[in-house]
Amino acid sequence: MVVERKFIADSLIKLRISQYLEKSLSKAGFSRVEIQKTPVITRITVYVTNPGRVIGSGGQTINALTEDIKNRFHIQNPQISVAEVKNPKLEPRIVARYIANSLERGANPRSLLHSVLRDIVAEGALGVELIASGKLAAKGAKAKTIKVRHGYIPKAGAVRNLVDEVHITAYPKYGAIGVTVRIVQPGTVFPDREIKEVALPRSIAEAK
Repeated sequence: MVVERKFIADSLIKLRISQYLEKSLSKAGFSRVEIQKTPVITRITVYVTNPGRVIGSGGQTINALTEDIKNRFHIQNPQISVAEVKNPKLEPRIVARYIANSLERGANPRSLLHSVLRDIVAEGALGVELIASGKLAAKGAKAKTIKVRHGYIPKAGAVRNLVDEVHITAYPKYGAIGVTVRIVQPGTVFPDREIKEVALPRSIAEAK
């Protein structure tokens, strides 16, 4: 029971740190964070599209961030390293934020999701699912859900852990819209099946 409580506590701290970093490093293109605890230090690796914004001149920004995390989350001896995102189109949080920002600017939801899905598939993703749910039309219209998907996205069992998933909320003028992005990264190996390339449906491939 003690081990279970510690596992839950560690997961909550990681979630809170991730939420804090997403807000603090939004201009740096925050994608995700990895945390590894050892008896001596806590290694925190931050993945962003613009590492220079995190490091700052002479390391001032990253030093201030390290000190803030230490005090805010009571972490002893945190060490932050910054890694550059290699392919933003395969990072669910970056994709979800792009969709949310586009919806807030008035983009057509269905065309937007089709376009984003095509871009992700072109990068070699084995599975993609994009969902927008909420006030997707003009004021007074009913809430609805638009979902587009490609390839293999497991929905049950331990293999769900092989799917990168992010949920965020967009706030256009007509009301909130939930955005969900699920991506199976290129090269992912599933123990129960072999994933083969699947052609995009014509309705998506030719959508404008």
